[in-house]
Amino acid sequence: MHALVIDDSRAIRKILGQFLKEMSFEVAEAQHGAEALEKLKELKTVDLALVDWNMPEMNGYEFVCEVRKNPDHANMKIMMVTTESEIPQVQKALEAGANEYVMKPFTREVIREKLELIGISAS
Repeated sequence: MHALVIDDSRAIRKILGQFLKEMSFEVAEAQHGAEALEKLKELKTVDLALVDWNMPEMNGYEFVCEVRKNPDHANMKIMMVTTESEIPQVQKALEAGANEYVMKPFTREVIREKLELIGISAS
């Protein structure tokens, strides 16, 4: 399976990427939503995107909205992983098409549990 980790923090990209690699994902990274859209064009399939909300150029919410407009990515699971913790923000992301929402700081176990909730089991 292929995952795309989208976060302007290199450290967060590395942490999430390592979690996913341990779960047998092939991982690509992007620093913001616009770069992630370009990566989606390059990569044949992306099964999962982990997306931060607050990023330069194109934030995570805008990325989710753009991805959900494209039927080619209808089956891609999207999980917001962000410091945004207000309920209206969570609702906004889910209504835009995010499948799950994780608030930073997170643990490996929380990521694993949320992935299972959206139908991705850890190997």
